Amino acid sequence: MAIALVTGASRGIGRATAKQLAQEGYTVAVNYQRNGSAAAAVVEAISAQGGKAFAVQADISDERQVMAMFATLDQQGEPLTALVNNAGILFEQCTIENLTAERINQVLTTNVTGYFLCCREAVKRMSHKHGGAGGAIVNVSSAASRLGAPGEYVDYAASKGAVDSLTIGLSMEVAAQGIRVNGVRPGLIYTEIHASGGEPGRVDRVKSALPMQRGGQPEEVAQAIVWLLSEKASYVTGGFLDLAGGK
Repeated sequence: MAIALVTGASRGIGRATAKQLAQEGYTVAVNYQRNGSAAAAVVEAISAQGGKAFAVQADISDERQVMAMFATLDQQGEPLTALVNNAGILFEQCTIENLTAERINQVLTTNVTGYFLCCREAVKRMSHKHGGAGGAIVNVSSAASRLGAPGEYVDYAASKGAVDSLTIGLSMEVAAQGIRVNGVRPGLIYTEIHASGGEPGRVDRVKSALPMQRGGQPEEVAQAIVWLLSEKASYVTGGFLDLAGGK
């Protein structure tokens, strides 16, 4: 078969996506930054269901680590045909007055530069121009790119706005090279990332403001990602699926 790389796959949306891609027959590269035991648990869960997966450590904000990760993929004997840029960070909720350059740069380096680097290395391997068989990329953005996340994390929202621009521009740049590039924009999803923002129960606090009156599950986002990577979405590029309960 072929390899699907999912960044930030040890938890949340990444974990759910890795499991579903394995069910579709991909060999899944489960990327993680720090939590090796969580990544190993994802690999074990996939193996228990008869799928194929392996864990690969890399901090996507570090160019050398990204290149080393892709070199590891090259050694697997299968082509890389799918990339899910999912790894992302946010920090404690605050207003603009309390943002520091250090925090802003950390968010942008991981959420934007990291996506660019992974796209760059994936295109080098997938593109017809480079002898590749083609492929598909899905960038995990956020409804925050449309809504701005005022009073909470405008820096995170801005990073996801950049991800949207990357998705649009890259989709046009590589369309003739056999690569489709699309994005998903999750809204309030029950994942561990809210604890990083200082409010683990955030979804339950604000879900009543959504037209659908509930938060989403990681598996619901994963289904959209898997569809965009599949041949069922063969004529879709430069598009976005909003998974935000109607907001």
